[in-house]
Amino acid sequence: MKPILALSTCWNSFRHQDGYAMLQEIAALGFTHAELSHGIRIVLVPGILKAVEDGVIRISSTHNFCPLPAGVSQAAPNLFEPSQEEPRERDQWLRHTKRSVDFAAQVKARVLVLHLGSVKFWFFPPGRKVHAYLKKKPETEVANDAAYQAVLRKACLNLRKNMAGPWKQVQENLAQLGSYAKERGLALGCENREKFEELPIDDDYPSLFEALGPDSPAGYWHDTGHADIKRALGLIDHRQQLLRNAHRLLGFHLHDVSPTGKDHQAVGTGRIDFDMVSEFWRPEHLLTLELSPRVSAEDVAVSKKRVEALIARRFG
Repeated sequence: MKPILALSTCWNSFRHQDGYAMLQEIAALGFTHAELSHGIRIVLVPGILKAVEDGVIRISSTHNFCPLPAGVSQAAPNLFEPSQEEPRERDQWLRHTKRSVDFAAQVKARVLVLHLGSVKFWFFPPGRKVHAYLKKKPETEVANDAAYQAVLRKACLNLRKNMAGPWKQVQENLAQLGSYAKERGLALGCENREKFEELPIDDDYPSLFEALGPDSPAGYWHDTGHADIKRALGLIDHRQQLLRNAHRLLGFHLHDVSPTGKDHQAVGTGRIDFDMVSEFWRPEHLLTLELSPRVSAEDVAVSKKRVEALIARRFG
């Protein structure tokens, strides 16, 4: 048994009005599986269902919200957030996410990938000063610069000081969603995020899963690009992040990050150590190439070959 390798439709959904043709394009590149990303418009759904029924391709995972709510025509994974204190927005998040669970079950996906919201700062979000420091001094060695570390510590304290209410809402909503997903045989992939104010804070995944309990369908979904962006800020060690969450890992979004910090690049073209990342792959994991629409079909194929070579090395 080997991990499943898929391509996310974030690469090509915007180019298509027919979901059948969208999935045919992915299958033509040699993929047996696809992830339906958070840009799936309602117009694409009939073709998707027909392609799955005809065996054009299999769906390994979907990404909330999928399909997009009626009237939304572009990717909007944070359209509603479970962290918000406004009950109507939380209700909208839960309603549309349950709809995503139902659709994922319909296309026989194994995992629904989720964003879990953020801490809102109407004025002066703490990450702003962190980014401003690095923009002013781009050559900063984040681990060794005392002034930068002081700015980072203050920002992290400010974030934690203001996160109690939103974090409580996240945990309550995820627990409620978990029972709904479990009834439908679907796992929930809680994705690590790249923005400073987004939840969960990277250190909090183990405690989140402990609180949800071993029977929860929620697990960790690791995005390599997001992890590298946080590493560059001095917030995490990429390897340690994987080590801490290995026991709850469900799958990966695989993409590289350029030297200037642009993510969703072709695998092997940037600064991420995929040899290290591949050490954490397990046979039951889902591996999804999540590439920018600007990545060429040729570079998609190269990324596929590079990941397949790592799979062969790990699993024979």
